[in-house]
Amino acid sequence: MLPAQFLPVAIRTAVVGVCLLDIWNSWKVARADYLFRQDTAESIRSAISLAPDASEYYVRLAQLDDVHGRDLLETALRLNQYNAQASIELGLRYEADGDYPRAEKLLLQAFAVDHTYLPRWSLVNFYLRRDNMPAFWTWARSAAEMPADDVGALFELCWRVSPDPQKIAGILLEDNPALIRQYLNFLLGKNQPLAAADTAPRLIRTGTPEADRTLLFSVVNRLVSANDGTAANTLWHELIQRHWIVADTTVPNNAAFARDPQPVSFDWTLSSITGLNSWPGPSGLETEFTGNEPENSSIAEQTVVLASGNYRMKYSYRTTDIPPDTGIQWQIVDAKSGAVLATSPSLSNPAITSATLPFSVPPGAPLLRLRLIYQRALGTPRISGTLMVRSIQIETST
Repeated sequence: MLPAQFLPVAIRTAVVGVCLLDIWNSWKVARADYLFRQDTAESIRSAISLAPDASEYYVRLAQLDDVHGRDLLETALRLNQYNAQASIELGLRYEADGDYPRAEKLLLQAFAVDHTYLPRWSLVNFYLRRDNMPAFWTWARSAAEMPADDVGALFELCWRVSPDPQKIAGILLEDNPALIRQYLNFLLGKNQPLAAADTAPRLIRTGTPEADRTLLFSVVNRLVSANDGTAANTLWHELIQRHWIVADTTVPNNAAFARDPQPVSFDWTLSSITGLNSWPGPSGLETEFTGNEPENSSIAEQTVVLASGNYRMKYSYRTTDIPPDTGIQWQIVDAKSGAVLATSPSLSNPAITSATLPFSVPPGAPLLRLRLIYQRALGTPRISGTLMVRSIQIETST
């Protein structure tokens, strides 16, 4: 035992020694981390010499040193049996060598210690390569339960196995709006708007208008582009019934132009081109022609769905400084064939004027485009003035 007079010195010496050791260890950790982030095989080996227990260093070195990769991954797992990445990469190496039972065991071990997306995704791919379809679909569903930010690759893999949108939806989709959004985008990317329409009600049930209305408008627009008026109209009215949008059940929608149009085919598309400007308001749709507008231009357009039969279109308007017969007209067009079913007389009257345009929809042409156009009549200058359309309505005619 040290004499009492030496105890303070001994204690101070011990404290200094501990502090120096802590400083040394902190320096080694910091230095090892710096070397690891250099991300070369040589720098990572140097990092391992300073921090030989860091299993993640061995995993990264295995990716850079293929010759010693298996040994490095085995070492990483000995150091940390919970290193799922090491289990996955080692399992893939055994699979490449044809040792499928050991590969499967390691991939399942990765999932046992890490229930995130990557181990599930790794098992999906493994069972696909092994042509084990029951296990493939089991793990595909498991991966979908813990989706990554982008699971497009998972949907793509399922599509390769079975390009059946209903089967994929039935197995993978639940009431997860984030996953349903990604699947809808996937289907649109695969040009499957009808399948997207079948899936859309799931998103209406589980999502929110603020987050998902634009995507569902895209589905409606794609259905219209594919000339599938029935599916487009069904989805559109479901959005109305669920109060996701403010819209009219009349034809056309927003008949008095009282609301700003929504970016969907079943509302007005208003042109904004040089020399021609349109805007909705409490008095209707006002359009200004400056005299520099194109000779042929669309002013407003909306898609409508009508059964075959006879109809009349009623509209009210007035013009300012627009001569007669200069080319502002309503048209009703068969969306599929492009055939013009009816054309109104030119719109020109400084007084508020109501007019009626009778027309017929033939069988097989339920999807129509209602257009307000300007086509400069031969022998007339470009117009300079304003047009105010107060309202428009289509009703059946006996």
